[in-house]
This record gives sequence, structure tokens and C-alpha cells, in this order.
Amino acid sequence: MDALLGTGPRRARGCLGAAGPRSSGRAARTPAAPWARFSAWLECVCVVTFDLELGQALELVYPNDFRLTDKEKSSICYLSFPDSHSAPGPDVWWAAPFSGCLGDTQFSFRMRQCGGQRSPWHADDRHYNSRAPVALQREPAHYFGYVYFRQVKDRSVKRGYFQKSLVLVSRLPFVRLFQALLSLIAPEYFDKLAPCLEAVCSEIDQWPAPAPGQTLNLPVMGVVVQVRIPSRVDKSESSPPKQCDQENLLPAPMVLASVHELDLFRCFRPVLTHVQTLWELVLLGEPLLVLAPSPDVSSEMVLALTSCLQPLRFCCDFRPYFTIHDSEFKEFTTRTQAPPNVVLGVTNPFFIKTLQHWPHILRVGEPKMSGDLPKQVKLKKPSRLKTLDTKPGLYTAYTAHLHRDKALLKRLLKGVQKKRPSDVQSALLRRHLLELTQSFIIPLEHYMASLMPLQKSITPWKTPPQIRPFSQDDFLRSLEHAGPQLTCILKGDWLGLYRWVDCGCSLSLPWSPGSAPRPCLSVPRVSPGALPVNPHRRFFKSPHFDGWYRQRHKEMALKLEALHLEAICEANIETWMKDKSEVEVVDLVLKLREKLVRAQGHQLPVKEATLQRAQLYIETVIGSLPKDLQAVLCPP
Repeated sequence: MDALLGTGPRRARGCLGAAGPRSSGRAARTPAAPWARFSAWLECVCVVTFDLELGQALELVYPNDFRLTDKEKSSICYLSFPDSHSAPGPDVWWAAPFSGCLGDTQFSFRMRQCGGQRSPWHADDRHYNSRAPVALQREPAHYFGYVYFRQVKDRSVKRGYFQKSLVLVSRLPFVRLFQALLSLIAPEYFDKLAPCLEAVCSEIDQWPAPAPGQTLNLPVMGVVVQVRIPSRVDKSESSPPKQCDQENLLPAPMVLASVHELDLFRCFRPVLTHVQTLWELVLLGEPLLVLAPSPDVSSEMVLALTSCLQPLRFCCDFRPYFTIHDSEFKEFTTRTQAPPNVVLGVTNPFFIKTLQHWPHILRVGEPKMSGDLPKQVKLKKPSRLKTLDTKPGLYTAYTAHLHRDKALLKRLLKGVQKKRPSDVQSALLRRHLLELTQSFIIPLEHYMASLMPLQKSITPWKTPPQIRPFSQDDFLRSLEHAGPQLTCILKGDWLGLYRWVDCGCSLSLPWSPGSAPRPCLSVPRVSPGALPVNPHRRFFKSPHFDGWYRQRHKEMALKLEALHLEAICEANIETWMKDKSEVEVVDLVLKLREKLVRAQGHQLPVKEATLQRAQLYIETVIGSLPKDLQAVLCPP
């Protein structure tokens, strides 16, 4: 086991920009400082090389003032190279090239941030996140790594192979954009090295900040990449960016249809017959292991699975690519606790033995490049899972609640036969998954809206009424006459997806709307043998319901506060002040100011006219107070 895990990567000696000693935080960088615009898109750029003596080594970090902890450096090094498929043994591991990855390979990973506090240049997160769809918001506690790995024969290298990775580290989930960027940068960098990389980073530092809803022109290496970042107010199926002002752009821009969407049909080709089963497992937050032949197949499958729930936010953990050297290896593989809510992408068959207690394992084979639909993986019982030479298949005891959509499968198969473009096939598949998620979530949205107090109950001079608590029983009763089984063409046991199957857990519903404490949604941490025969968590017990409820409750609370502010601004404040003491009047000023600050910070959904009226009210109220109080409330 020790030989398999190996030793941690070390920093390559004598390399410009290589990471320095361990630090507990990030380099302080103010918004006006150099690299502020660069930091709106990327955290840093890393180069990882293979040293015959040291193994994976962090050769360069740029900008060189960006600090990574030792644990983060180690994670980046190991996650930037394919995991070895060889049997344990240092002689084999150090001497052989990484199997299946000759040439150029692009993939991505996601890792946990370790220690330290975020720098001041992340202060604009709130502004960006308030306008971006939930699936495209900046990660608060994880980094994405976008990798371009090159492995080619090179007789000048002692090992016989040139092996190096260029890695873009970001908190933005723009996989399509950063893959396109790497396709432009990496080949040039491998030829010209550091000077090329510095020039590219300087160009990125001139880009406009990510702006949801706007089409942006991003120049890099003589090419203008044109993108549109989706906005929260977009419709479910938004159009690709319009090629605007092209007469002023020479050469013509490279237009990306999406910054984040993958070729969904290509990712799901081997598992099309089980897409709905996988959608259910992802919806319910079930632990799912994806074993793929290479990091690119692994990362794309995991990202495709996590995108299945849009527009619902994916609230579980996910790792597009994970290795045995990861610092969280023990956390994910322990058998003393129930498997965590995570979708884990791996390539090393060693995980089959280590995680054979997981309830769902998807084994995908080598991708087929032929025009025909590849052989579909079969649904198999976990007992048929073999430690060695595991055949492709979905190993699970889970029984799908919904019937398979045979009409969709026929349309996709017909598209393959007629050589329909992959983007059209992906659009069909994406629309189908979107309709599934919307059919499931709309009854929850309707019920949640019914918990909102009526507007006529909101009066200006009283504390606004609270949002009524969520009752699981009331919601389930409402499904009988307003559930998805009445509106969705796809039939099956829709109610079974909502229901909570007793696992010896308590579901703390209803919550207190004022404090909105974290509900108990997780399975108790017990050994797998102590779990009931059917321990599948249903949606009410998944992190997705927790995340959805918290987001909707927050939005409703802000709407309630905005309605209260509007009611105050529409009232006759002079009449109210006639019989009020100075203490009450000062209290009103302080509360109005607090609401005004929140509204001006775009936290409250109010119109500009309401803000102006609130400011006028504050001035009117302060003007009615004695001079000494005015001086306190409005110091010079």
C-alpha cells in the first residue's frame, strides 16, 4: 500500500516562480493592484512537470505572489497528471509512461481550499453571484483545475517521455471557456515556455470582469474569444452569444456557444439507456463512483452528471477527477461511516476494491469513435462487482421510480443513424433533463410560494409577518392534486422521489423561519452493515433539498423586507411622527438607514424610486429632531 501511495510531490529546484515556503493564507492584493482583473477570472496558472527523482513537481506558479499551502501544492501536482493504472511497485510506476494518455489530454479537477482566508480581491463575489445562475456562481471553498497534459516520446529525456501539465486554477466553473483557452495557450507554451505564459497572463489582466448577461470579447494570443456568461434572468434555453461589432474585430472572433456546457450527448453515449436512473441518483444525492479509463472521460462524465439537475443547484460534493494520492482519500474511503454525498470520478481500478461498499458504481469503457451508438452499459447487481477486470456497467441495487422514456431513446438513435450533429443531440437530451427537473421542482416552488404572507398583511409600522414553516406532510398531500404525475408525460412513481424512507433518521421540519437552522438531512454515521436493507435517501433528506430550501427562504425573506420598505415609503410619515417620542423616531431613522444600505447593495429587490423616497423620508425625519440629535445622526 505504501508503494502504491508513493511519496508526496516536491518543488522542482531552481525554477523561476516556483511556489515558496508554506503559508497560511493568500497574498494580500487590493482591487487596484496589479493582477486584479486577472484574479476576476483565474486564481493562478501552474506548470507541473515530471522529475525522474522527485515525481510530479510544481515547476512554476504565476503570478508568483499567489500563495498555495503545501497541501494545495500536493493536490495540484497529483491531480494534474493521470493516475497510474499499474500494479503497486515503485520501479514500474517511475519507469513507465502514464497509460492511455499519449499525446495531449485535457481534463479538469476540483479540490478543497486548505487554510488561510480569501484575499480582498474576492470582495466582488456578492455582486457577480447575485446576477449569475446558481450553477455558475464562484466556488467559496473549492478550486477548479483545468489541465492540459502533454506526454510525448522524447529521447533527450532520461525517462524517454516529455511529461508536463499546464493548469489554470479558478473558482469559476467555466469548463468550456478554460478548455478553449488552454487549447490556444498550451501548445505555444510547450514550445516557448515562460515568456509566452507571462504575455498571456498580462493579456488576461486586461480582460473585462465576468459580467452575467453580457457578451464579452476576450483577446488572447492574437485571437478574440467571444463569450456570453448566462444571467439569472435568462430563460432556461438561452441563445448563444451574438457576434456583435465584428466589423471592428480583426481577425473575426472565435465564438463559444457556452462557457460551461459540455457535449452532453457525447458524455452520455454509453449510458443513454440509464440516463433517467442516473438523474434520480444525482437528484437524491446518492454516493456515486465513476470509474473511467482516462481523466478526460472521468471528468466529463462527472461534470455531465452534476449538470443534470439544472436549473436546480447541485449541492453535493463532486470530484471530476480523484486519485489515491489525494489528501481526502481516507475521508472518502473509510468504512466506519456511511459513504459521503459525493460523485467521485476515478481512473485507477484500485478504487473498485477500496470503495466496493459504495451503493452505486458506474464503470465506463473506452470511448467509441464510430458513428453507431456504442454498446450500452448494463444494469448489474453490486454482488457482481469484481475487484479485478470489472466490466462496464452500472452496479446498483437501486430501482428507478420513473419509467424509461423510450421515445427519447428512439429519437436519439435515429439521430445517430442520420448523422445528426452532436450539439443537436445534446440539446434534445438537455431539454429532456431540464423538463424532468422542472416537473419535479415546480410543485415545491408552488408550495413554497404559498408560505409567503399576503401583501395586504404587511403594514408599515409593524414588524412584517414571518414566512410560514415548511411542512413535509402538507406538501405531500398537495401532490395528490398538483403533482408532476398530472403534468409530465413521463409516468412512474413521482411521489416516491419526494417521500422520506425511514432510515432511523429524524427530519427536523418545520424549521423556524427566522433563524432557518440547518435541517438534519444526512444519514446517521453508522457502519454500512447496520443500515436498513433499503437505505436510499429520498429528496427531502438530500443536500439538494437543503440547498434549495435555504436559497428560496432567503429570497422570500428579502422580498418580504423589500415589501415592508415599500409600505413604509408609501405611508404618511409626518402623521406617524406626531405622537411618537424622540427615541421611537431615532429608532425609525436607524432602521430605515439599515434597510437603505442593504437595498443599495443590491440585496433587496426594490426600485430606484423607492430608494429615493426612503432617503427623502430619512432627511424629513432627521429634520424634525432637535439640533443636538441631528448632529449625532448626521455628523459633519
